[in-house]
Amino acid sequence: MLLKACVNGARPVTDHPRLSADPLRVAEEAAAAVEAGAAAIHLHPKDRHGRDSLAPADVARFVEAARRLCPGIPIGVTTGAWAEPDPESRISAIALWRVLPDFASVNWHEDGADEVAAALLTLGIGVEAGIWHLDGLHAWRRSALRNRCLRGLVELPDTDDLEQLNRLARILADGIRGTDPAMPILMHGHGVSAWPGVDLAAAMGLDARIGLEDTLHLPDGATATGNADLVRAAIAMLI
Repeated sequence: MLLKACVNGARPVTDHPRLSADPLRVAEEAAAAVEAGAAAIHLHPKDRHGRDSLAPADVARFVEAARRLCPGIPIGVTTGAWAEPDPESRISAIALWRVLPDFASVNWHEDGADEVAAALLTLGIGVEAGIWHLDGLHAWRRSALRNRCLRGLVELPDTDDLEQLNRLARILADGIRGTDPAMPILMHGHGVSAWPGVDLAAAMGLDARIGLEDTLHLPDGATATGNADLVRAAIAMLI
């Protein structure tokens, strides 16, 4: 099982002391997560004001910093529409990237997902197919690029309804497997579903992720000191 650490996300940097718009501080969090046992890193490049950014200079600063402190570890970034709502602007920004991440997530329910994925693949960047719900699953299954993705990325909603989470997790994972049986699948939750997401991933034999993007809290409800704290807790659950 691959355990990926998502070390910041779209959260305001004021949400936790270990969140920052400084690429070195984010890279230090990534390195701590790797030392704790994470095998891949997902991060959100930020502009100088702490907002998610796809601008080439911002992507370069964050990817370079993470690579320096996490040698040999795959580094991924977001392409979420919240960072740049206009699909054409998203694609134009990606085309100008010169420091390339190893992979990037593409949410398939967002406008322009196929074109964003194509821009990434043209640069040799692996594509994680973000599948949040049935509409996203259906859009991905219709895509001519579906079999060129690095992995399926199932994101569960922020709810404590375990029956709903279990049902949706199995529908989405089965939908991906039914389209491409060989494709790896990584499952994760968000907010109150973060730790149930780790449990479900383990029960279904899928890859998992955890980090300050997904939750600020440990399974017992205590505030995590940082990403390494969350990774250690996830590993304890997965053993």
